[in-house]
Amino acid sequence: VWTIEKTKVDKANVYVTKVWMADPGRQIGKATADWRKNVMQTADIAKRAPEASLIINASGYVTKTYKWIPENYPGTNSDYYYTPLGSVTVTDGEVFRCLEGVPFYGLTLNADGLRLHVGDDPLEVLAQKPRHTWSFYVECPVILDHQSILDPEWKFTNTPAMRTVIAKIDANNYLILTVTSKNGGLTMARVVELLQAEFDPEWAYNLDGGPSSALMYRNSKGKLKTVWKNGQKNVDIMTFSE
Repeated sequence: VWTIEKTKVDKANVYVTKVWMADPGRQIGKATADWRKNVMQTADIAKRAPEASLIINASGYVTKTYKWIPENYPGTNSDYYYTPLGSVTVTDGEVFRCLEGVPFYGLTLNADGLRLHVGDDPLEVLAQKPRHTWSFYVECPVILDHQSILDPEWKFTNTPAMRTVIAKIDANNYLILTVTSKNGGLTMARVVELLQAEFDPEWAYNLDGGPSSALMYRNSKGKLKTVWKNGQKNVDIMTFSE
Protein backbone atom coordinates (compact mmCIF):
# COMPACT_ATOMS: atom_id res chain seq x y z
CA VAL A 1 0.00 0.00 0.00
CA TRP A 2 1.43 3.37 -0.95
CA THR A 3 0.37 6.99 -1.14
CA ILE A 4 1.97 9.96 -2.88
CA GLU A 5 1.52 13.46 -1.50
CA LYS A 6 2.85 16.66 -3.02
CA THR A 7 4.07 19.38 -0.68
CA LYS A 8 6.33 22.41 -0.73
CA VAL A 9 9.50 22.77 1.33
CA ASP A 10 11.42 26.04 1.15
CA LYS A 11 9.72 26.82 -2.19
CA ALA A 12 10.80 23.45 -3.66
CA ASN A 13 8.15 20.94 -4.72
CA VAL A 14 8.56 17.61 -2.92
CA TYR A 15 6.69 14.35 -3.43
CA VAL A 16 6.37 12.34 -0.22
CA THR A 17 5.68 8.67 -0.93
CA LYS A 18 4.71 6.50 2.02
CA VAL A 19 4.92 2.74 1.50
CA TRP A 20 3.53 0.05 3.79
CA MET A 21 4.36 -3.59 3.05
CA ALA A 22 3.41 -6.74 4.91
CA ASP A 23 6.49 -8.51 3.49
CA PRO A 24 9.17 -6.04 2.28
CA GLY A 25 11.60 -8.84 1.45
CA ARG A 26 9.14 -10.08 -1.15
CA GLN A 27 7.48 -6.85 -2.23
CA ILE A 28 10.61 -4.80 -2.95
CA GLY A 29 12.30 -5.58 -6.25
CA LYS A 30 14.83 -4.44 -8.80
CA ALA A 31 15.12 -4.21 -12.57
CA THR A 32 18.17 -3.13 -14.50
CA ALA A 33 19.59 -2.03 -17.81
CA ASP A 34 21.91 -4.47 -19.57
CA TRP A 35 25.11 -5.08 -17.60
CA ARG A 36 28.10 -3.31 -19.17
CA LYS A 37 26.06 -2.57 -22.32
CA ASN A 38 23.80 0.41 -21.72
CA VAL A 39 21.71 2.64 -19.50
CA MET A 40 18.01 2.96 -20.26
CA GLN A 41 14.99 5.18 -19.82
CA THR A 42 13.38 4.45 -16.48
CA ALA A 43 10.05 3.63 -18.13
CA ASP A 44 11.76 1.04 -20.33
CA ILE A 45 13.47 -0.57 -17.34
CA ALA A 46 10.07 -0.64 -15.61
CA LYS A 47 8.76 -2.84 -18.44
CA ARG A 48 11.11 -5.51 -17.10
CA ALA A 49 9.19 -5.49 -13.80
CA PRO A 50 5.52 -5.80 -14.83
CA GLU A 51 4.55 -6.77 -11.28
CA ALA A 52 5.72 -3.43 -9.88
CA SER A 53 3.08 -0.91 -8.86
CA LEU A 54 5.56 1.80 -7.74
CA ILE A 55 8.90 2.60 -9.38
CA ILE A 56 11.77 4.92 -8.46
CA ASN A 57 15.28 5.45 -9.83
CA ALA A 58 18.03 3.89 -7.75
CA SER A 59 21.80 3.39 -8.20
CA GLY A 60 24.35 5.85 -9.44
CA TYR A 61 26.42 4.63 -12.36
CA VAL A 62 29.50 4.96 -14.56
CA THR A 63 29.37 5.75 -18.29
CA LYS A 64 31.54 7.45 -20.87
CA THR A 65 29.85 10.69 -19.81
CA TYR A 66 29.91 10.05 -16.04
CA LYS A 67 33.38 8.51 -15.76
CA TRP A 68 34.12 9.03 -12.07
CA ILE A 69 34.98 6.01 -9.91
CA PRO A 70 36.34 5.95 -6.35
CA GLU A 71 40.13 5.89 -6.03
CA ASN A 72 40.03 2.51 -4.26
CA TYR A 73 38.33 0.74 -7.18
CA PRO A 74 40.80 -1.51 -9.02
CA GLY A 75 41.29 -1.04 -12.77
CA THR A 76 40.31 1.96 -14.84
CA ASN A 77 37.11 3.91 -15.45
CA SER A 78 36.27 1.99 -18.61
CA ASP A 79 36.18 -1.26 -16.64
CA TYR A 80 33.00 0.04 -15.01
CA TYR A 81 31.17 1.63 -17.94
CA TYR A 82 27.41 0.95 -17.94
CA THR A 83 27.42 -0.55 -14.45
CA PRO A 84 26.23 0.84 -11.10
CA LEU A 85 28.57 2.24 -8.51
CA GLY A 86 29.24 0.14 -5.42
CA SER A 87 31.78 -2.53 -4.54
CA VAL A 88 29.03 -5.18 -4.51
CA THR A 89 26.40 -5.69 -7.20
CA VAL A 90 23.77 -8.41 -6.85
CA THR A 91 20.62 -8.80 -8.93
CA ASP A 92 18.15 -11.63 -8.37
CA GLY A 93 20.75 -13.35 -6.21
CA GLU A 94 23.39 -13.33 -8.95
CA VAL A 95 26.69 -11.67 -8.02
CA PHE A 96 27.88 -9.36 -10.79
CA ARG A 97 30.59 -7.58 -8.78
CA CYS A 98 32.54 -8.10 -5.57
CA LEU A 99 35.56 -5.85 -5.08
CA GLU A 100 37.29 -7.52 -2.14
CA GLY A 101 38.73 -5.04 0.32
CA VAL A 102 36.61 -2.13 -0.99
CA PRO A 103 33.99 -1.18 1.63
CA PHE A 104 30.36 -1.29 0.51
CA TYR A 105 28.14 1.74 0.97
CA GLY A 106 24.62 1.02 -0.18
CA LEU A 107 21.43 -0.95 0.26
CA THR A 108 20.73 -4.65 0.11
CA LEU A 109 17.43 -6.47 -0.05
CA ASN A 110 17.29 -9.38 2.35
CA ALA A 111 14.49 -11.57 3.61
CA ASP A 112 13.49 -8.93 6.18
CA GLY A 113 13.57 -6.00 3.75
CA LEU A 114 16.14 -3.32 2.97
CA ARG A 115 19.34 -3.03 4.96
CA LEU A 116 21.69 -0.06 4.98
CA HIS A 117 25.43 -0.71 4.77
CA VAL A 118 27.95 1.92 5.77
CA GLY A 119 31.45 0.80 4.82
CA ASP A 120 30.83 -2.94 5.26
CA ASP A 121 33.19 -5.62 3.99
CA PRO A 122 31.94 -6.96 0.62
CA LEU A 123 32.41 -10.59 1.63
CA GLU A 124 30.37 -10.03 4.79
CA VAL A 125 27.64 -8.38 2.70
CA LEU A 126 27.53 -11.38 0.36
CA ALA A 127 27.51 -13.78 3.32
CA GLN A 128 24.08 -12.40 4.20
CA LYS A 129 22.88 -13.66 0.79
CA PRO A 130 21.15 -10.50 -0.45
CA ARG A 131 18.72 -10.77 -3.32
CA HIS A 132 19.49 -7.28 -4.67
CA THR A 133 21.87 -4.37 -4.08
CA TRP A 134 21.78 -0.65 -4.90
CA SER A 135 24.59 1.85 -4.41
CA PHE A 136 25.79 5.40 -5.11
CA TYR A 137 28.45 7.61 -3.49
CA VAL A 138 30.11 6.63 -0.19
CA GLU A 139 28.51 9.71 1.41
CA CYS A 140 24.98 8.60 0.52
CA PRO A 141 24.09 6.95 3.84
CA VAL A 142 22.83 10.08 5.63
CA ILE A 143 20.92 8.81 8.68
CA LEU A 144 21.81 5.72 10.75
CA ASP A 145 20.17 4.59 14.00
CA HIS A 146 18.01 7.75 13.89
CA GLN A 147 21.14 9.96 13.93
CA SER A 148 22.51 12.13 11.13
CA ILE A 149 25.75 10.82 9.64
CA LEU A 150 25.75 13.37 6.82
CA ASP A 151 29.29 14.34 5.84
CA PRO A 152 29.57 18.13 6.30
CA GLU A 153 32.38 18.24 3.72
CA TRP A 154 30.39 16.48 0.98
CA LYS A 155 29.74 18.86 -1.89
CA PHE A 156 26.05 17.95 -2.02
CA THR A 157 25.46 18.61 1.68
CA ASN A 158 24.93 22.31 1.08
CA THR A 159 24.18 22.34 -2.65
CA PRO A 160 20.48 22.47 -3.60
CA ALA A 161 19.45 19.87 -6.17
CA MET A 162 16.83 17.35 -7.22
CA ARG A 163 16.88 14.32 -4.94
CA THR A 164 15.56 10.80 -4.50
CA VAL A 165 15.96 9.73 -0.88
CA ILE A 166 14.62 6.54 0.71
CA ALA A 167 14.19 6.07 4.44
CA LYS A 168 13.16 3.16 6.63
CA ILE A 169 10.65 4.10 9.30
CA ASP A 170 10.14 0.63 10.77
CA ALA A 171 9.94 -3.01 9.67
CA ASN A 172 6.93 -2.42 7.41
CA ASN A 173 7.04 1.27 6.56
CA TYR A 174 9.33 3.12 4.16
CA LEU A 175 9.37 6.70 2.96
CA ILE A 176 10.59 8.16 -0.34
CA LEU A 177 11.29 11.86 -0.88
CA THR A 178 11.40 12.99 -4.50
CA VAL A 179 12.65 16.58 -4.55
CA THR A 180 12.00 18.26 -7.89
CA SER A 181 13.94 21.01 -9.64
CA LYS A 182 11.37 23.66 -8.78
CA ASN A 183 13.31 26.64 -7.38
CA GLY A 184 16.57 24.69 -7.32
CA GLY A 185 15.66 21.73 -5.15
CA LEU A 186 16.95 21.14 -1.59
CA THR A 187 20.32 20.63 0.07
CA MET A 188 21.03 17.27 1.69
CA ALA A 189 21.34 19.10 5.01
CA ARG A 190 17.78 20.36 4.62
CA VAL A 191 16.53 16.91 3.58
CA VAL A 192 18.08 15.27 6.64
CA GLU A 193 16.67 17.97 8.89
CA LEU A 194 13.21 17.44 7.39
CA LEU A 195 13.35 13.66 7.71
CA GLN A 196 14.43 13.76 11.33
CA ALA A 197 11.91 16.41 12.35
CA GLU A 198 8.91 14.90 10.58
CA PHE A 199 9.53 11.15 10.42
CA ASP A 200 12.49 10.12 12.67
CA PRO A 201 13.58 7.24 10.37
CA GLU A 202 15.82 4.37 11.43
CA TRP A 203 18.02 5.19 8.44
CA ALA A 204 18.01 7.18 5.22
CA TYR A 205 19.93 6.76 1.97
CA ASN A 206 20.40 9.18 -0.91
CA LEU A 207 19.78 7.39 -4.20
CA ASP A 208 20.87 8.85 -7.55
CA GLY A 209 19.33 12.29 -7.95
CA GLY A 210 19.48 15.24 -10.27
CA PRO A 211 18.08 14.49 -13.73
CA SER A 212 18.08 10.75 -12.88
CA SER A 213 15.26 11.24 -10.37
CA ALA A 214 12.05 9.46 -11.34
CA LEU A 215 8.78 8.56 -9.65
CA MET A 216 6.27 6.36 -11.50
CA TYR A 217 3.38 4.03 -10.74
CA ARG A 218 0.98 1.65 -12.47
CA ASN A 219 -2.73 2.39 -12.32
CA SER A 220 -5.46 -0.17 -11.80
CA LYS A 221 -5.34 -1.04 -15.51
CA GLY A 222 -1.59 -1.68 -15.40
CA LYS A 223 -0.68 1.46 -17.35
CA LEU A 224 2.53 3.21 -16.32
CA LYS A 225 1.96 6.75 -15.06
CA THR A 226 4.67 9.34 -14.43
CA VAL A 227 4.61 11.59 -11.38
CA TRP A 228 8.14 12.93 -11.94
CA LYS A 229 9.97 12.14 -15.18
CA ASN A 230 13.70 11.53 -15.24
CA GLY A 231 15.72 13.80 -17.50
CA GLN A 232 18.37 11.21 -18.25
CA LYS A 233 18.66 7.44 -18.42
CA ASN A 234 19.24 5.14 -15.45
CA VAL A 235 21.11 1.92 -14.74
CA ASP A 236 18.54 0.34 -12.41
CA ILE A 237 15.33 0.95 -10.50
CA MET A 238 13.81 -0.01 -7.18
CA THR A 239 10.26 -1.35 -7.35
CA PHE A 240 7.43 -2.01 -4.93
CA SER A 241 4.64 -4.51 -5.58
CA GLU A 242 1.39 -5.39 -3.87
